[in-house]
Amino acid sequence: MVESKIRKKTLLKTKDTFFIPFKPSTKVFPIPSRFALYEGDLHPLCERAAEELQEYLKDQKEWKHNFGLSPGQEGIVIGKMFGVLAVQTQQKEIGYLAAFSGKLAGGNHHAKFVPPVFDLLTDKSFLNQGMQELTRMNEEIAILEECKSAAYDEQIHLLKTARKKHSISLQKEIFDHYHFLNQAGEEKSLNAIFATASYKNPPSGAGECAGPKLLQYAFLHHMKPLAMAEFWWGESPKSDFWKHGHFYPCCQEKCEPILAHMLEGIDDKENTWLP
Repeated sequence: MVESKIRKKTLLKTKDTFFIPFKPSTKVFPIPSRFALYEGDLHPLCERAAEELQEYLKDQKEWKHNFGLSPGQEGIVIGKMFGVLAVQTQQKEIGYLAAFSGKLAGGNHHAKFVPPVFDLLTDKSFLNQGMQELTRMNEEIAILEECKSAAYDEQIHLLKTARKKHSISLQKEIFDHYHFLNQAGEEKSLNAIFATASYKNPPSGAGECAGPKLLQYAFLHHMKPLAMAEFWWGESPKSDFWKHGHFYPCCQEKCEPILAHMLEGIDDKENTWLP
């Protein structure tokens, strides 16, 4: 019991490297009575957090990513969705968390941004082994097809069937490694979440968006989510839908089922494990 209390006090005193206190300001922003998710109305806390994050994106020199905003910059132009989540810590301090969708500058981990829910880039992971097996199958199929012999048709067919089965199995295993929390501490895998939402399978990239990353980190570290918003940074892709600096609701295809689980009971006052 004593060790448990000491450990708890130590955790409370440990500085969270991803929690960003708001910069000093004479302006006082209202704390929402209910969780505010951006759906067209930007909460002042998110507006302030986004302004600070955008200032950082303009000036930082820690990593290089071509957003298409600087002429002559090397690399493929890739705009990116960023998210901010205003939170209250167990010490009642108000600040925010920041995240990016997918990868940034070729990586999953950068200072100032919360980590992914599951890191697909981890060395020697099951994914690397699975991809190596797919590569082996592709190479074997290519060699047989180059022979242009009917004698290999059946073998090629069997290999392609095995490749498809392996690919589906690998994708399912990937999604099984993504586990999402809600404010009650309930955990669900990505496959279970989309099955509940009557989806055949989760879409590619599900679980990599900024919103779920932010909420996951907040719940894991007992921070109370107050308001969340996401904005696009950089040139628009070919669709020309995304506009630099504009805010957008969380995507329906990838995020809506995940957020339905993560935000379940978010405003239920009977849940007192959060501050």
